[in-house]
Amino acid sequence: MLVRIYPENPQPREIDRIVEVLRAGGLVIYPTDTIYGLGCDINNSKAVERVAQIKGLNLRKDHLSIICHDMSHLSDYSKAIDKQVFKLLKKNLPGPFTFILPANNNIPRLFKNNKKTIGFRIPDNLIIREIVRGLGNPVLSTSIHDEDEILEYTTDPELIHEKYENLVDIVVDGGFGGNEPSTVVDCTSSPFNLIRQGKGHLIE
Repeated sequence: MLVRIYPENPQPREIDRIVEVLRAGGLVIYPTDTIYGLGCDINNSKAVERVAQIKGLNLRKDHLSIICHDMSHLSDYSKAIDKQVFKLLKKNLPGPFTFILPANNNIPRLFKNNKKTIGFRIPDNLIIREIVRGLGNPVLSTSIHDEDEILEYTTDPELIHEKYENLVDIVVDGGFGGNEPSTVVDCTSSPFNLIRQGKGHLIE
């Protein structure tokens, strides 16, 4: 199902419909401030396994990222971070960044692995943030890649829908996406380590 949502003013009725699908264990493809993502409710283990199967992820080994509505979810899924890291996040979020943080005990319990870290995202995109706010907890998130060797990421939601309509429950059409991924910053050591330079330019 392809659902059109306006990026500047997401329709509450459509947001509620997507939240219901996520709560029921559904998979959703949605826009972010970088590229389109595939996600599910992190509290639904069967949905998490479906995402992993579609993307060929190994939940025990691969790096996982979650999308949050705001900084309030930080303490739910990461260990206590120092003031310097907190300031860094405050300066750059919402924004096109994935911050790698030390995971607390909730992460292994959710994903049945021994992960010591989690990728933390708060995109500067109102659609996905409203979806997460309505859900009440983060979504597991992974990027939608393109099989074309030249076009690494698919930007057209209609083409994404054609490819994934039999694999996911909803594709959100929030307009054309980008083709540059998030900037990844490892905050588990001092000083911070820039893992991947993407769309975001870090403010320190």
